[in-house]
Amino acid sequence: MDLDDDDAMSNGDLVAPLPKIPVPDDVADAVRTLIRWAGDDPAREGLLDTPKRVARAWREYCSGYDEDPAHHLERVFEEVGGYDDIVLLRDIPFQSHCEHHMAPIIGKAHIAYLPTNWVVGISKLARVLHGYARRLQVQERLTAEVADCIWTHLKPRGVAVVIEASHACMTARGVRTPGVSMTTSRMMGVFRDDERSRREVLALMGQK
Repeated sequence: MDLDDDDAMSNGDLVAPLPKIPVPDDVADAVRTLIRWAGDDPAREGLLDTPKRVARAWREYCSGYDEDPAHHLERVFEEVGGYDDIVLLRDIPFQSHCEHHMAPIIGKAHIAYLPTNWVVGISKLARVLHGYARRLQVQERLTAEVADCIWTHLKPRGVAVVIEASHACMTARGVRTPGVSMTTSRMMGVFRDDERSRREVLALMGQK
């Protein structure tokens, strides 16, 4: 493996790399300062290219700032054969970073909505999630942002979002308690107002 080209894409990769962007000197210097403060020498061979790699990685981690997730919900389909029941996308993997320690948040989301007169392509639900996840986040806000976006732009009868995630700021530092996950949910419309509908969607999501 060529360590000078960590962005190279093998034939088995599913996602094309972002173009290599120029890294401002002050950003690279900031990473060098952090390496030095952590106790290592940014001038040693193995760390020479690390500042630029880290800078480009963070541009990728936070690429959600460059997009409006609602854009993915603009195209809808009305020819659904009269379908008017729950639409659910389960177990969507995602990665984010907490805004308190900039440590990884890794988990999965379940997104459901009860359509009115139209539906959206299912991949768009995942794109909305990733658009918000690729920012500095807290899980509670991420859950609310995804649900609110779908509610506002699809105008369904109900929206349900459940997110389960592990936080490295808890598992790798501080209390250092691995194997712990956090669950957050947001229910809107009929999923909030009608207990039977809420139980149904949570059962479909595999939630007890």
